[in-house]
Amino acid sequence: MRTLVITPTYDERDNLAPFLDGLLAAVPSAEALVVDDASPDGTGALADAYAERDPRVSVLHRAGKLGLGSAYVEGFRRALAGGYDAVCEMDADGSHDPKHLPAMLAEIAEGRADLVLGSRNVPGGGVVGWGLGRHALSKGGSLYARVILGVPVRDLTTGYKVFSRRALLAVDPDGLRSNGYAFQVETTFRALRQGLRVLELPIVFEDRRVGRSKMSRRIFAEAVVEVVRLRVDALRGRL
Repeated sequence: MRTLVITPTYDERDNLAPFLDGLLAAVPSAEALVVDDASPDGTGALADAYAERDPRVSVLHRAGKLGLGSAYVEGFRRALAGGYDAVCEMDADGSHDPKHLPAMLAEIAEGRADLVLGSRNVPGGGVVGWGLGRHALSKGGSLYARVILGVPVRDLTTGYKVFSRRALLAVDPDGLRSNGYAFQVETTFRALRQGLRVLELPIVFEDRRVGRSKMSRRIFAEAVVEVVRLRVDALRGRL
């Protein structure tokens, strides 16, 4: 399969090269698209330098901090236009271990799933490095979305995903509206509404060692509201 890994970045200078090294070692045939939101720390320039050395890496520069969801949407458009068979979402901060990716891609390649989620909440999955507060926020957010939307997926907020081309077309990137924490919920929910096969595989999520989390109260509040909106839209037949 032609595989594109999309990783949005903002101030990830110290994390980006180790992430790309690990990714391309784990899946040498993959390509990576770095979507950088004009990082003040020079992440974009570092990404350009890496891309000059390795043709498997390309960089999309954006004018400012425009948000996670819109970064992925731009990446999805490029993936579809480029004819890729599998499209992956991964964070560049080291929390998503590339060692899990071959198994996730295999589920797509062998036709067992249309969307594969790297799940922290199924047997074998977990998190390393979080305090009680962050655990409660993540588990509570996923449970809240699961109950409101009435779906069986245990980790609706995971940002480690692999879409088949079919799934990405069905999700319809141009129709996505969430831009923060809720973006991951929306893409998975849309896939389920389209009758796609969504599979959760266990991953161990490791908290970032360098830099700060991009989570904020505004992003969390958006997620609370957006989950309700998704449920209402589904009931009205808009999804």
